[in-house]
Amino acid sequence: MCTVVFLRRPDHRWPLIFAANRDEMNSRPWKPPARHWPDRPDVVAGIDELAGGTWLGMNDEGVVAGILNRKDSLGPDDMLRSRGELPLEALDHSDAVAAADALSHIDPASYRSFNLFIADNRDAYWLKSTGPNSDRVRIYEIPEGISMLTAWDLDSEDSARTTYFRPSFEAAQRPDPDTGDWSKWESLMGSRQFATGAGPGEAMYVTGKAGFGTLSTSLIALEGPAEDAPRTIWRFYGDITQKQAFTEITV
Repeated sequence: MCTVVFLRRPDHRWPLIFAANRDEMNSRPWKPPARHWPDRPDVVAGIDELAGGTWLGMNDEGVVAGILNRKDSLGPDDMLRSRGELPLEALDHSDAVAAADALSHIDPASYRSFNLFIADNRDAYWLKSTGPNSDRVRIYEIPEGISMLTAWDLDSEDSARTTYFRPSFEAAQRPDPDTGDWSKWESLMGSRQFATGAGPGEAMYVTGKAGFGTLSTSLIALEGPAEDAPRTIWRFYGDITQKQAFTEITV
């Protein structure tokens, strides 16, 4: 179960800041974010080498998109298309509004269930499909403030991880992209703590769960409209528990 934490502040210099942990089988091959697709030269994303898609990416226009499995839908289905295609399709668009609208009209019968988020420095959405039996893909705006998305709905009380960690993010010092201070969020994204009775699989950073765990962390900030091109900051960690071992991704 992956996790995304959003901080939306539409009137702030940095209107969107978010952090994402990718949880996956350790044996599934992947490569860090880069320009992996010759037919999409404007896209920077991590690549899943098994299916060829991505879990998280960004394009040169400043659109970001990522995919999460919903509850009990880990792994591929040979009869269905890979969910990793969906962020790439979103990144074919120049703004979040157009991307979210286009992806809300896909046929949900073609994919296992998913949560998809799409955002830029003006708008942010999450899209929900409950799988091949869905009548349609539903689209929702991500609200201002702190929100969390896991294998459940946005800010769902059914998610033990969300109910345990969201108050901590609410109380934590906000990241400061200008100074590079992400320390409080780094600590929270690397936390192995979990709610009483929930089990280690509900920690923010999952380890030692039968070959399944947290493989990488991304910390991303999008600057608001500016006279020059708005900046994007992407700090990528193969292991956020080793805080010095991060890569600054250039988009």
